[in-house]
Amino acid sequence: MSAKIYQKTDKAVVILSGGLDSSMNLFLAKEELSVVKAITFDYGQRASQREIEAAKRLAGNVHVVHQVIDVKWMKSFGGSSLLDENSEIPTNSVEIDDLNQSFKTAKSVWVPNRNGIFLNIAAGVAEAVGAQFIIPGFNKEEAATFPDNSEEFLLAMDRSLAYSTANQVKTLCFTTDKNKSEIVAIGKQKKFPFEQLWSCYFAGVKWCGVCESCKRLKRALLVNSIDLRTHFLE
Repeated sequence: MSAKIYQKTDKAVVILSGGLDSSMNLFLAKEELSVVKAITFDYGQRASQREIEAAKRLAGNVHVVHQVIDVKWMKSFGGSSLLDENSEIPTNSVEIDDLNQSFKTAKSVWVPNRNGIFLNIAAGVAEAVGAQFIIPGFNKEEAATFPDNSEEFLLAMDRSLAYSTANQVKTLCFTTDKNKSEIVAIGKQKKFPFEQLWSCYFAGVKWCGVCESCKRLKRALLVNSIDLRTHFLE
């Protein structure tokens, strides 16, 4: 996490997808700031309903107001297997330790300017409610293939938001310097309810276990001796 100055009384809006990174940032933010709202974006992704259900449940756990923001117009962008059910989301070919392969997977599931759009909308929400910070869920592991998950991206967003928000909303993320296993380790220490997450790219009854997101979560849980095998299909 970058060295940003904040106080317990500072207000924050959390961008909550229901996945590991954003959910842990919600829990950590609740300890450090005054979280006034958690927002979930419905952008027409395959797992939207599952993500919304998980986010609502997790926000309720920590008594934070939850809001769903409809941005399904993003689906018209096309070009992403997360949005187009006729496109195949990479599964069996996913090798999370192979950087070249990870770049190919990232290209398939990339949604044009998704995080840029999310952060700008969240900043508008934050300004409207008088919040000083917006909190996304990013990590060091995926920043290697998704540049809009990086600390550099957040610093660039801060420079932009200094002009586009009257109260100079800033970004704050507690996990940009951590990989998935390290994030799970923090959650384990805090007795985080991992079984309530939805990180899977698909909207099945259980986590698929074979998409890139599931494989990263599965490994992080295994490294930390957390047995949730029954929550995965594979």
